[in-house]
Amino acid sequence: MRVRANGNRTETRSRLQRRRPDLWKPYLSISLITSLLLSFNAVSCGEKEEKKISPLGITEEEGAETTYDLDQIQEAGELIAVTLSGPDTYYEYKGKGFGLQFELAEHFAVSIGAKLRMEAVRDTAELFQRLKKGEADLIALEIPENHMTDMELQFSGVRSCLSDSTAAAKTGWVVRKDAPFLAEALDGWYKPETRSFLQKREQLRLSPGGNVKRRVRAPFQNRAKGIISPYDTHFIRHSQAIGWDWRLMAAQCYQESGFDPEAVSWAGARGLMQIMPETAVHLGLPADQMHQPEKNISAAARYLRELERKFSDIPGRAERINFILAAYNGGTGHVRDAMALARKHGKNPHLWNDVAPFILRLSQPQYYNDPVVRYGYLRGEETYGYVTSIRERWQRYRAAVHGGTTGAAPAPSRKNSRGGFKSKVLSAEELEAKSKQNTP
Repeated sequence: MRVRANGNRTETRSRLQRRRPDLWKPYLSISLITSLLLSFNAVSCGEKEEKKISPLGITEEEGAETTYDLDQIQEAGELIAVTLSGPDTYYEYKGKGFGLQFELAEHFAVSIGAKLRMEAVRDTAELFQRLKKGEADLIALEIPENHMTDMELQFSGVRSCLSDSTAAAKTGWVVRKDAPFLAEALDGWYKPETRSFLQKREQLRLSPGGNVKRRVRAPFQNRAKGIISPYDTHFIRHSQAIGWDWRLMAAQCYQESGFDPEAVSWAGARGLMQIMPETAVHLGLPADQMHQPEKNISAAARYLRELERKFSDIPGRAERINFILAAYNGGTGHVRDAMALARKHGKNPHLWNDVAPFILRLSQPQYYNDPVVRYGYLRGEETYGYVTSIRERWQRYRAAVHGGTTGAAPAPSRKNSRGGFKSKVLSAEELEAKSKQNTP
């Protein structure tokens, strides 16, 4: 399982050529001439044992092993680290990486002037395999000392001690021994205070008070006059462009920011609709406009339209809305993972009430490590609660504010086209209790 599948690196020279395709071209003709001259000289001098020379002017002995060390990483501008998916190691939320091991690896990558590419694999055996093949530069996971017996690898960088009543177990990150300058840079960079600082920052982000910095307004500005928020005209205008009920956008906005245009989340999302900086770039929303109400709402509407296209295989707008909202919060990849798990366990991957239990279970190792899962760990309870809360608030807005609907009405209960199955939006507690009864 690879959380971010960006392709493998094979042997070191071909990897360098792929990253820098023009690296060898200027020297090709010179090297060819040089190789011919060297071959001629070797014969004329009567050497008994000749060395084979490649067209690039590199002898077979020299070309047999080319290390990929710190200089090559810096030249390529990319550090590739492998780890395991999990809440304390690495996971993606709204397209951005989080987790202590990710934070540490990113901190180191910045210190050497490179960007981090973090990839999650299925088990420790694959971690070692990827590192030894040169498909990764380091293992960003604190491996116990007694789990590493390979003489070609060594501990470097992040270290810790896990102690019990009988003994202390040393753990640490792992690199290849043929990358001594990378190992030296890691050892020079790492200090226990670095780990402590990043760990406290991660805990603060996930604490109840550290989720979103916002000043929450009332869910209704004027119920008697049918005014939900100061931004109703923006919701009406931009929901029309995507065929949504403007009251649904208002309900989503309240869930995201409490109608505070200056809101900032622990993940870095900003503005009324809590758009991530990376998503803003994709949507063409300049950083200096992220807190402008109409600009933020307009960008969110465009993003919702994109998500609707990605879930065009979900029949019916009322059902599809659940998947779109879940993807807005947790990411399309994680929602597709939950759909794959539902299909594997004999459920309908196009029905939210069949998929939602697996959204919740993506926070459990036996599910986020399942072979059908590509994007790993998800804070599933948050994503499920996000969808449920918005649907419930939408119902209240529709009951209090009539007219202005441009999208589909919510359907708390309906008949499915297959048989007479009725579905309704359940609370997180009801759904979890139901899913436990039906756990395979």
